[in-house]
Amino acid sequence: MLSRIAESLFWIGRYVERAEDTARILDVQTQLILEDPGVDEETTCRTLLSIMGVEVDPDDTATAIDTAQVLRVLAYDTTSSASIAATLAAARESARRARETLSTSMWEAMNTTYRAIPSGHFRSMRPPVAFRWVRDRAAQINGIGEATMTRDEGYQFLVLGRSIERADMTSRLVATAALTSGSAWGTSLRACGAYEAFLRTYKGLETERGAAEFLLLDRLFPRSVVFGLTQAERALESLESAGTRVGVQNEAQRLLGRTRAELEYRSLSDFVAELPSEMERLQRTCALATDAITRRYFAGAEATEWHGVRA
Repeated sequence: MLSRIAESLFWIGRYVERAEDTARILDVQTQLILEDPGVDEETTCRTLLSIMGVEVDPDDTATAIDTAQVLRVLAYDTTSSASIAATLAAARESARRARETLSTSMWEAMNTTYRAIPSGHFRSMRPPVAFRWVRDRAAQINGIGEATMTRDEGYQFLVLGRSIERADMTSRLVATAALTSGSAWGTSLRACGAYEAFLRTYKGLETERGAAEFLLLDRLFPRSVVFGLTQAERALESLESAGTRVGVQNEAQRLLGRTRAELEYRSLSDFVAELPSEMERLQRTCALATDAITRRYFAGAEATEWHGVRA
């Protein structure tokens, strides 16, 4: 497969997932700020920007940061590479570069989603409605992809990008919950669509430790970190034309596999005690794996505007 096409499909998977998960995280945090009087708005906003990879000077206390500014930077501002609007635009650009490999229905879904950005329709929505719209559009794009793409190399690159991004973004959601009030865990489970599955698994017993365990380690829930890393490993195995008898030659596969094994076999107490720092380390692993994938598969691809930002 041409490296240009492979790279575009990989980043379609990442960008669509990033837009959806950013919407989920913003939905969680804006609800907490509005509903919990004990939450300090500025501290929460600074923490959220930091977790999402937006540089914030911790010593600059003169500049107030509020929910409106966070929404501008992370949702609506097309000049901010961390925003939903910019991410959807980048997904559409990647789709345009790989147009010949996409079905007409998938291209139309991505193009229609993007058109809401320059038209102003996305910005005009109330935040809860906008976040729900992003989740619905991402689900539609992913569903069409699952229904219309052949399970060839292109599909594997799409799944690979989506799985790495999902693991990365779930870790950010876990980090935000760990740094805010205890009620954030229930809201975080709902943001991942995990609340009902969690209650069935844990027999209705809701605890912070159980929620962290479910979002990090559950092998059957598709948004858990371990599930995402496992899917990424399987996609990489499918992309390798010949197996090796000794070790793993693919650096990305080695990084992801080692991190997955550490998550599965280390004591959960070790992670819960230092959850934010452990999630930051997981995000660095995802970034290193992305670099390794780029070197191995996309070396001949044309340069693109900002592939790899925060990745």
